This record gives sequence, C-alpha cells and structure tokens, in this order.
Amino acid sequence: MSDNTATGSRAVKSGIWYTIANVSIRAVAIITTPIYTGMLTTADYGKANTYNSWIDVFNVFACLCVVYSIGRAKLDFPDKFDEYMSALQGLSSSFGLILLAFAFIFRESLAAWIHYEVPLAVGLFAYLCVSPSVEYMMQKCRYEYRYKENILISVITVVGQVTLSITLMLLWSDSRYIGKILGVIIPTALMGIVFYIRFIVKGRVFYNKTYWTYALKIGLPMIPHGLALILLAQMDRIMIKDILGDAPSGLYIFGYSFATLLMIFTNAIGQAWLPWFNETLFSGNRERVKIIQKKLVLLGCFLSFAFIVAAPEALMVLSIANRSYWIAKYVVPPIVLGTLAQYFYTNYVNVEIFCKKTTFIAIGSCAAAAINWALNAAFIPKYGYIAAAYTTLASYLILMVMHYIMACFILKEKVYDDLYMFLAMLIMIFIGIAFLNLYGDGIRPAVIRYGLALAISGVFAFINRRDIITLINYVKKRFLHKTS
Repeated sequence: MSDNTATGSRAVKSGIWYTIANVSIRAVAIITTPIYTGMLTTADYGKANTYNSWIDVFNVFACLCVVYSIGRAKLDFPDKFDEYMSALQGLSSSFGLILLAFAFIFRESLAAWIHYEVPLAVGLFAYLCVSPSVEYMMQKCRYEYRYKENILISVITVVGQVTLSITLMLLWSDSRYIGKILGVIIPTALMGIVFYIRFIVKGRVFYNKTYWTYALKIGLPMIPHGLALILLAQMDRIMIKDILGDAPSGLYIFGYSFATLLMIFTNAIGQAWLPWFNETLFSGNRERVKIIQKKLVLLGCFLSFAFIVAAPEALMVLSIANRSYWIAKYVVPPIVLGTLAQYFYTNYVNVEIFCKKTTFIAIGSCAAAAINWALNAAFIPKYGYIAAAYTTLASYLILMVMHYIMACFILKEKVYDDLYMFLAMLIMIFIGIAFLNLYGDGIRPAVIRYGLALAISGVFAFINRRDIITLINYVKKRFLHKTS
C-alpha cells in the first residue's frame, strides 16, 4: 500500500470516528441541558453561559491564535515537531501570564466591566494560561492521526465537566452559577496543566526565536478573524433582541441552534480532511486533492439536504410541549445553507493557511462581519427575525467568494474544481427555497416533501453508487469484521 493510500485510509477512519464521537458528545450536551435548566434560575443560567462567552472572546487574544500554525508546522518542522509544540506552549503561556498580571492589577475594574466577582474575573485569565494546552494537544493528535487519543480527551473533558458541574451546583446552593462555571473550567484547566507539562518535558524548549516568529506570523493576523467569527455567530441574536425583543430572539436562537447542528458533521469531516490535505498538497498531488474534495462537496450537500427536509418535524419534537416554537422552522433552510457555504469556503481558508498568508483570512472575516451588521440593521426592522437568517446566508456566501478570489487570484493557487463547488452551492440554494415552500402545516405538504426527498436521494445514490459501495465496504472491512 502506498503512503498516500495509507494516509487516505487513516483520514477516512478518523473521519468516521470523529463524527461518531462529536455526535455522541453533542447528545450528552442536549441530554444534560434539562438538568442544568432545572437546577439554575434563568438569571443564573444566563450568567453561567455568558461567562463562557467571555472565555471565547478573551481566548482569541490570550492564545494569540497560534493554534492555526500547527498544521503547517507539522510539514515545515517534521523532525522537530515536539520542539515546536513545546515552544508554542511557551509563547502562549507567556502572553497569558502577562494578561493575568494586568487582570490582577486592574481586577476591580475588570470585574465591574464583565459583571462577575473578582475571583471569577481574575480566574478567567488564570484559566487561559493553561487551557490552550488542551486544544494544542488535540491538534497535535489530529495531525498525527491519533484520533483515539483526541476522542478520549473530548470524552474525559465532557464527562468531567458534567459530573463536576452538577456536584458543585448542589454544594453551591445559594449561587449555583458559580458551581456551573467552576464545573466547566476546572476539568479543562487540570487537563491543560497535564498537557503543558507533557509538552515541555517532551520538547524541552520554552523559547525559540525561530519557532515563536513562525507561529506569530501565522497567528497574529488570525486574531481579527477569530473576533469576526464570534461577531458573526452572536450578532444576529443580539440585534434581534435589541430591535424586536426577547420573544423573536428566542425563536431565532431555537431555529438557529438546530440548523447549526450540521456543523457537528461538517467540522468532523474538516478535522479528518485537513491533515491529509496538507500532506497531499505539500507532496504536489493536486489532482488527488481535487478528486477527493469533490466527493466531500457532495457529502456536505447531502447532509445539508437532510437537515432542510427534516427541520419541521425535528423542531416539533424538540419543542413538543410548546407549539409556539414551531414557527422557527422557517429560519432553518437559510442557516443550513449558510453553514454549507462556511463548509465550502473553509477549503480556501485551508489553502491560505497552507501558504502562510493568514492576513487575507482576517480581511475577509472582518468584511463579512461588517456586511452582516449592515444587512441586519437594514432588514431586521422591516422583515423581522427571519431576515437575520438570510443576512447570515448572504454574509457566508460573500465570504466564500472573497476567499475564492484570495486563494485563486491573489495567491494564484488553483487547487479545487471551483466551478463544481459553486454550482453545488447554487443548486442547494434552489433546493432549499423549493423545500421551504413545502413547510406548510398539515400532512399533505409533509408527504410531498418526503416523497420528493426520497426521489432526489434515490437519484443521488444512483449517480454516486460506486462511492457509496466503496464506503460501505470500507466500514465493513475496518469495523464490522472485528466483531464477527
């Protein structure tokens, strides 16, 4: 078996297991949500989750976004990858300690700004000194195809967070949100400390000018990108709440949350694809990249199609006790299509990171965030919360075009079958609009919708029968025969 075939086999296997693990972990999160809502008041629930939002925001600065350098560094420093990871950890934690010192000095002002007690405000920055180590280890395992260790880290983290959160909420009966916050950050912090020590012991490098400069050149331009993505994810709900009120915001968030479950699958595919993509492109085998990427485009389209078809009934099940939520089904198709566009444009982002031109990524993300804000301001007051779903789709489509231009015309890297990907996106938009018109109430629209979906799926399966048979045989060979 050739090296490329063996690598591709590992990528497929890791992709399957990443998907299974991500779906399972997400299922745990959904199952435990009623436990948290039953133990916390709405105010405490909001306060606990807002703390996580602050972690996301400050993490963009604290870790300097150097995590984006790991994939390319695996290729540029193949024999010194452990040294690089050790130095990366030294860079990240050094800056984290500087931020922690400022947080301690200005602790009263910081606490007043983010509306939390001083220990929690300072503790947030202490947490950010060690928590990036968990992501670094997961990325390292991913690029070394050690998917079992990667999944194990995720499982231990989730189980630890759930168990400790419930325990501490029972102990902290007067301020249960504190128990929820500590239950989330303590397991990750402890694992971060373990991995921090492991990186330093194995790599034996804390400071290295070459490694630090390399990481910063890739990471620093990604900071605006990280902030822009947070804005893109949060801006809609904030503006809906401010313009229309809490009820429309709740409906939008409900529909949005279901639609973005698609990311569980697309992210899993991307996690498995990226290491193989980097190695194959580095070897110069662009034709192989193009062939596999076309198959992944079809897979993303099929998954998106399934979400669009099943949305009305899925939302009914998720809100069976309150029919007022069912109207949120009209949010789903444009958000699903926006998620698909994000899945597509990430291909071009991967090229930009491979070429170590991350400034272009930040420019595109910031422009998309600004466009999204302008579109929301113009259309939400006129057309309501559903307009935000379409502005999100428009923003991600613009990002897709921008990254295509950056990768193909500025960097002059022709890696994919671009026409194929854009045609697939256009066809999916037409399909999404068509099925949106079959979201009516009653049995008849549902029968027509599922009948048409089966017909389209049958045609899709027939056209791609060879790939489907190959995948089925692979799964049987790699997984099922072991239990027979």
